Formats: sequence, structure tokens, C-alpha cells
Amino acid sequence: METLTFHLEEFDGPLDVLLYLVSKNKMNIYDIPILELIDQYTSLINGLQENRMEVASEFIEMAARLVQMKSFLLLPRSEEAERMKEELTGQLIEYSACKEVARQLGEQAASHCSFVRPPMELEQDNTYRLTHEAALLAQAMELLLGRGKRRKAAPNQQSFEPLVTAPFVSVASRVVHVLRSIVTGRVASLRALFNRGGSRSQTVATFLAVLELIRAGRIEIDDQETLTVRRGRMKKQES
Repeated sequence: METLTFHLEEFDGPLDVLLYLVSKNKMNIYDIPILELIDQYTSLINGLQENRMEVASEFIEMAARLVQMKSFLLLPRSEEAERMKEELTGQLIEYSACKEVARQLGEQAASHCSFVRPPMELEQDNTYRLTHEAALLAQAMELLLGRGKRRKAAPNQQSFEPLVTAPFVSVASRVVHVLRSIVTGRVASLRALFNRGGSRSQTVATFLAVLELIRAGRIEIDDQETLTVRRGRMKKQES
């Protein structure tokens, strides 16, 4: 009898091993030399246990069942032996038919299935693509610089005191202010965001907040400088 090397993890269960032995030894599945098959299977399980390899309980249970069957087969005219042999043969035939159907279904699925790669993570393009007239940009710059007023003399210490003592306005606070103003309808245009009575720190923080919101895709501005909140992004953050 040929010595075989097995790795039980390659099989789906004891019936899979028995079916492999039937195929390996070119046995007729409808007329299996049952004693030879039992000897090969029990020899395999015993060899794995002697080598201190872990064997699943279902394989050991099948080995015990086959040893019991062999003991009945050695008895003359044992009805129990014939019953157990017919039962095992039927199980092997059914298991072989199921494997064949599974193989055919697998081939059909492979021929009709479309293989796709996992979805790619697309980087959002936040490039500001609107164009504005040079005069509008100049006005915005003048607004930031105090409406274009130039100092005629070098600033002294007293001129810096309003800047030092003025309250600090964070960009984060103006981000909240800008979003709230647009959502509530209090502000509809870019120009309306800049209050003439606001401090220079507030104006700069507001301008940076607008740039940050545009870059992050939270708000949009059209050619007429109308501000709108991107609703999809707002709902996503609220959830």
C-alpha cells in the first residue's frame, strides 16, 4: 500500500479524506473494497497522532466508526456490517455528487462574475477656480489694509497700543460666525461679511475663515460673490 502524506487542514472533513483515498487508489465508488479503505484511513489517523499532530475530533470519530465496521465485516454474514457499509457508500456517493455540483457552480460564477478592484479614495479638488476682476481684488486688499489709508510717518509706540490692547479674534470663532450667518440668512454676500465697525483683527480673521471654508468645501461663492453653504457637507457633519 502506498504511503501517503496528508495535511488534514486541506480537507473539509473525514468524508473528503475518504473520497480522496478512493480517487487516489482508483477504487470504484459503487463497489469500494471497504477493508482496504478502512486500513488506509485508520493508518493515516494513527500516524498523525503518533507524530503528536493535532487531529480534529470529527476525523477521530470517523476512524472509530470504521474500526467498528471492520470488526463487523470480519464476522461471517454480519447484517450490521452490510448496513454500515451501505450507509458509508451512500454518504460518499452523495458527498461526491455535492462536490461536483459545487465545482460546476464555481466555474459558472467565475465565468459570469465581474472582478472589480476596491474603490479608490479620490482626493477632492479644492482649487479655487473662479476669476474676478482686478478691481475687485484690489478693493478686497484695500479693505484688509484699512481701506487704502497709508501711514505718512513711521509708527510710534502709541500707534501699536490699539493693536496690543484689542481683543484677539480667532479664525475658528469666525468660521462658526460665517457659517451661522449664511445659514440663518443674515449674510448673503462676501461683502456683507465685513462690518465697517469691526476691528482689524476681526476683519483679518473673517477673511481667513472664508478662505478656510472655501478650501474645505464647506461654502461656495459664485461670480456675484453670493455665499452658500454646501448642504451635503453640513448634513454629514451633523450626523
